[in-house]
Amino acid sequence: MAQGTHRVVILGSGPAGLTAALYTARANLQPLLIEGPQPGGQLTITTEVENYPGFEHGIQGPEMMDVLHRQAGRFGTSFMVGEVNQVNLRRHPFELTVDGEALGAQALIIATGASAKLLGLESEKRLMGYGVSACATCDGFFFKDKEALVVGGGDTAMEEATFLTKFCSRVTVVHRRDQLRASKIMQDRARKNPKIGFIWDSVIEEIYGQPDKTGVTGARLRNLKTGAAADVRTDAVFMAIGHQPNTALFAGQLAMDEVGYLVVKPGSTYTSVDGVFAAGDVADRVYRQAVTAAGTGCMAAIDAERWLEAQGAEA
Repeated sequence: MAQGTHRVVILGSGPAGLTAALYTARANLQPLLIEGPQPGGQLTITTEVENYPGFEHGIQGPEMMDVLHRQAGRFGTSFMVGEVNQVNLRRHPFELTVDGEALGAQALIIATGASAKLLGLESEKRLMGYGVSACATCDGFFFKDKEALVVGGGDTAMEEATFLTKFCSRVTVVHRRDQLRASKIMQDRARKNPKIGFIWDSVIEEIYGQPDKTGVTGARLRNLKTGAAADVRTDAVFMAIGHQPNTALFAGQLAMDEVGYLVVKPGSTYTSVDGVFAAGDVADRVYRQAVTAAGTGCMAAIDAERWLEAQGAEA
């Protein structure tokens, strides 16, 4: 094995990447995990995680990622903080450049995740996890008998709004156009729900509230047709304008769907290139949960281990 070449390199340090690291480390594959620009992934901006099995009383997102990080390290995972600038999957071992440093990988597990599309407001960033969320399934429970805004007009927004009515007293969809982009069945379901209302032709310009104290207390909306601004009271703002998988680095080298999610062979984590595996939100446009990400991280590790064994690589 050439200098600087690793049996397994894992890109991403969320639940998928760290679970893959745990399993490959225990298989004595001495994985190198490259942590990327946001170590810990999306859970580092989540306050309370109550739906991950094994944590009866819940756990803070950053704390949970720290536990997983230490567990993976305990079995021999090496960690590298840095951003992958280039990859060459046309040669084997695969070639990667991390902050200008070249290294190789016999097997590559991609767990770079997906990023929720956000509005880009300073207040949105400041209040993320304190009433601002991009996942109703994760955080809806915390807003029982409270009011929420949902931003968006597609199927995701209708799904999020409908889900939130299980907990919230009132859900208002804020959409920048005067008609929804969602499929007819999703539109009909939302329109017939007595807890869901709509504000049309409007965008959120500011979100009010204080982290750790009041949380979200309201938002300022601007009507795009009239230019008029109005403040509304709300306890939460859910962003539902889509997710963008972090796959730009692999464009032209790996098969992707029309949005950019990596395509894997059914029932596996195999991508379109032998020896490259995908785990977590980078290949999951449906569930996007920490527990499903961890599950596919396990799958990717086992797939990689068996693939390396079949290649006759050192174990």
